[in-house]
Amino acid sequence: RTPADTTTTTAPSPAAMLPPAARLAARRLLGLASASASQSAARRLSPSPISSPAAAAATGYFSRAFSSALNYHIDSPDNNPNMPWEFTKDNMEKVNEILSHYPSNYKQSGIIPMLDLAQQQHGGWVPVAAMDAIAKIVGVAPIRVYEVATFYSMFNRTKVGKYHLLVCGTTPCMIRGSRDIEDALLKHLGVKRNEVTSDGLFSVGEMECMGCCVNAPMIAVADYTKGSDGYTYNYYVEDLTPKRVVELVEMLRRGETPPRGTQNPERKNCGPAGGMTTLLGEPKPPPCRDLDAC
Repeated sequence: RTPADTTTTTAPSPAAMLPPAARLAARRLLGLASASASQSAARRLSPSPISSPAAAAATGYFSRAFSSALNYHIDSPDNNPNMPWEFTKDNMEKVNEILSHYPSNYKQSGIIPMLDLAQQQHGGWVPVAAMDAIAKIVGVAPIRVYEVATFYSMFNRTKVGKYHLLVCGTTPCMIRGSRDIEDALLKHLGVKRNEVTSDGLFSVGEMECMGCCVNAPMIAVADYTKGSDGYTYNYYVEDLTPKRVVELVEMLRRGETPPRGTQNPERKNCGPAGGMTTLLGEPKPPPCRDLDAC
């Protein structure tokens, strides 16, 4: 026999039989799983990996591969359950008004609006002490409030800027360049995502679909500059470019109100660039009301 005669044929692996895109996705998933397993092993070997915020930062404890990192809390001087926290007199009246909407045995139904009120009172974020205060008001275990606050991404559990800039990260905005918008914001402000600028004025976060896909990419601006009485949540800025979003940030810094809606001068609201090409007049009515009889 020649050497060629003794060669054995190896069957292709299941991964090799997948389309290229599926192979790429599989490799990335395997990489995430491997990273998560390594972090889990490191935590098992470490007696107290999150004994302090400094230790967490030093060990990279927050550099998680999965979104469960958003559900972790570490006590700090300005965010711990021993902090005194209560609603202001005016806001306590709003709390009582909220509770009046629900039967007395269903007070927990008011958790979401009370978390929103607490966030407005506390400058745009909800400390764990505020969650504990809400739990006492509605008569539930604190975990019942924690699980609501960690489920909804509109509740911020760490400090945010007076202007919290939320970049849409869903597919239409991503295809239209939302990552470039976020990069321009972070570079201009000199922060990372969810960090606050040194003057306390700005922070940048991400939000999923804001329902304005026709004018993608866009950001929302949560304005906490006027406290709970003047809080606004604004869809100012659509059809953004990296240059335009920096200009809008500087407008906010000067205390100016950005123009609403599309930032493309060739568009009006959601209409096409350059103006309408169809439906230029009032549509003609049917010749009679009963179309079958016409």
